[in-house]
Amino acid sequence: MEMQFEPLDLPGVSLERPVVITGPCSAETEEQVMDTARSIASKGIKIFRAGIWKPRTKPGGFEGVGTRGLPWLKRVKKETGMYVATEVATREHVFEALKAGIDILWIGARTTVNPFAVQEIADALHGTNIPVLVKNPVNPDLELWIGALERLYNAGLRRLGAIHRGFSSYDKKIYRNQPLWHIPIELRRRLPRLPIFCDPSHIGGKRELIAPLSQQAMDLSFDGLIIESHCDPDSALSDKDQQITPDVLDYVLHLLVIRNEVQTTENLAELRRQIDGIDEQMLELLAKRMRVSREIGVYKKEHNMPILQTPRYDEILENRSAMGEEMDLSTDFVKKMLEAVHEESVRQQMIIMGDEKQLKVES
Repeated sequence: MEMQFEPLDLPGVSLERPVVITGPCSAETEEQVMDTARSIASKGIKIFRAGIWKPRTKPGGFEGVGTRGLPWLKRVKKETGMYVATEVATREHVFEALKAGIDILWIGARTTVNPFAVQEIADALHGTNIPVLVKNPVNPDLELWIGALERLYNAGLRRLGAIHRGFSSYDKKIYRNQPLWHIPIELRRRLPRLPIFCDPSHIGGKRELIAPLSQQAMDLSFDGLIIESHCDPDSALSDKDQQITPDVLDYVLHLLVIRNEVQTTENLAELRRQIDGIDEQMLELLAKRMRVSREIGVYKKEHNMPILQTPRYDEILENRSAMGEEMDLSTDFVKKMLEAVHEESVRQQMIIMGDEKQLKVES
């Protein structure tokens, strides 16, 4: 389905990159909300965010102040002139947020993963055209992300956007949530007119990672940033390690380099022509490799040999990975590429053997 999106257009908000949405992870007290909002507004920022309802991994944690925090956001609008945004996860959240005059809603990663919950929200929003931003699901599933956007679109909403907040992983790495940049890049390819925001707070999970992640998002032509900012991050009731003060936020934003996309492309066109030629050569080499693999398949068939030769495969992985490292290619990239090539080689040999069933090759 081809979706035709409308701009998020909010009077007084420039759509030049980056559009910034910022504020505390959670609205904790009226004083905390107002102190943070006034400081953020003084930096020239136009959109304030705060979580009113906070889905937590386990019960017992701070789950937000609920509807009693909505008047605080109304006060932010009245006293600072900023637009206000909050997360919704149920039909009741939607009704309360709309009644309070919230300007922008977002759907969190834990909600996006549940089509029933997204549909409930979409049904509750039917007949409105409030801007709604959809965070990626916690698992790296692009179709689920697009499906959530489609549900809202089918309910008549056109001012939609996406938020890339990274993907959960069992591996303990530098990031709280793995960026997996190729997924939002593919989302942009599939839905080129959809505004995409980056949430460096949730990707990084640490204050010191917000600046480099924000720059990476700008280098990838993201439209905006949604960053958690708190007047006193160390005392925050949720996600304190990934929140920064409004002053630090201002510093981070001033450090950003926004590269102009409207530049002469003559040199770029020449480099792209080189890439096209190299890609052609790679495909020709791969086709040649597969022809050799088929010849090997014929030999194995004639001599009644099994297709899988594990020691040989291990040797290829080890040697080629080392070669790739010497050529400044990442080991992970070389390994994935070799695994894909090996899987296709095995498939080609299975055809020669007369067995066309697909074989899943374990790495």
